[in-house]
Amino acid sequence: MSPGILGKKIGMTQIFRPDGQVVPVTLLKAGPCMVVQRKTPSTDGYDAVQLGLVEFIKPQRINKPTAGRLKKAGVEGAKFMREFPLGPGSDDLKTGDKVLVDQFKPKDKVDVIGISKGKGFAGVVKRHHFRGGEGSHGSMFHRAPGSIGASSFPSRVVPGMRMGGHLGNAQVTVRNLEVIDVDTEDNVLVVKGAVPGPNGGYVLVRRSKR
Repeated sequence: MSPGILGKKIGMTQIFRPDGQVVPVTLLKAGPCMVVQRKTPSTDGYDAVQLGLVEFIKPQRINKPTAGRLKKAGVEGAKFMREFPLGPGSDDLKTGDKVLVDQFKPKDKVDVIGISKGKGFAGVVKRHHFRGGEGSHGSMFHRAPGSIGASSFPSRVVPGMRMGGHLGNAQVTVRNLEVIDVDTEDNVLVVKGAVPGPNGGYVLVRRSKR
């Protein structure tokens, strides 16, 4: 059994439970994937499996070393590849094996990893949820960060100080999302809640660790 699967975010919608409860869900195009490389402690020093998301891609978009590895594994058209560490009971995976969405069942718990939407430069109020100052009565402190360090000691800005900067475009992990439904015909995984990234963005779905 594979520890996870690769896919793309389709978008969000909502479904109704039999009792009438509205549940926000995200549709994920999960797989089909193939095992591109099997890493073992004897050859690589650790136990892991590298999966590739099978999709249409022009041959010139893949460099020669990667194309050689894909050809050796019998995989055609895999641009997005990621490694999953393996634990006990995962020795049945080998190079060329298929990994499909049918390995997940409703009510399973999964972690979804993706790249969040890039927002460009943002101030401390939007980036770190600072309160800011008064908006009127002569205030000159509206959305400014305030003091960022002492002048006498240590006479410098402490590393890790929350300030304005690049917001988004970072790896985000959403944990313990419930699997609502699995469509094995269209390789669609329906999970409860939101998933990081834009529609069409690549995501990594793994079995929940907590």
